[in-house]
Amino acid sequence: MNKKYDITVRNCNLFYKDFHALKNLNIDIAENEITAFIGPSGCGKSSFLKVFNRMNDLIEGCKITGEVIIGDMNIYDKDIDITMLRKEVGMVFQKPNPFPMSIYDNIAFAPRTFGVKKKSELDEIVEKSLRRASIWDEVKDRLKKDALGMSGGQQQRLCIARALAASPKILLMDEPTSALDPISTGKIEELVNELKENYTIVIVTHNMQQATRISDKTAFFLLGEIIEYDKTENIFSNPKDKRTENYISGRFG
Repeated sequence: MNKKYDITVRNCNLFYKDFHALKNLNIDIAENEITAFIGPSGCGKSSFLKVFNRMNDLIEGCKITGEVIIGDMNIYDKDIDITMLRKEVGMVFQKPNPFPMSIYDNIAFAPRTFGVKKKSELDEIVEKSLRRASIWDEVKDRLKKDALGMSGGQQQRLCIARALAASPKILLMDEPTSALDPISTGKIEELVNELKENYTIVIVTHNMQQATRISDKTAFFLLGEIIEYDKTENIFSNPKDKRTENYISGRFG
């Protein structure tokens, strides 16, 4: 049976101690689509993104209620294996964060963690992941070199390759291009468009043009709530809520 990798969220609330950061969120995210989260700083986009792989578990005093179903499992059930969840739900952060080791070892890190020992298998995963992240040709002759010697745009594509090496089904991206120049940004956007054939992608972006260029659906967040969620073209050309219209026309944010 083919397991689906869509995301269903029902009545999700998130508290940081007494602060009610996310308020009763409901959303259905389709598999093999790119869903963008937009909204002003501090409105809950990144907090919500981290709900999907339980990164918020690492924050003291954080409490989450409601249901988050990925495929057919409620990921907040007590018996969920969080390591396996994070294998299925990969994450790419705002700033490139390669490990201080070789390019090869960055990519081989997750497969080794999950028990792949044979060099031939690791070689194959490393090449495949770097190809998928459109960076193989740039680095194939320097796999043993330190990843920290790469340019910012290359480092971010390396981090995408590293996430792909764990064979996830869902890829979370938290403003993956905000620290990059326009050329590197263009390469990452092209890459994200290619990846949606094989992955469900959720991307937080401050760049509204980016959302229009790459996403199928867009959710607009404000003060911890989803104000509007629709096909991207509808959100930007015909928003139903005045607050969405005010945000995308630059009246605040």
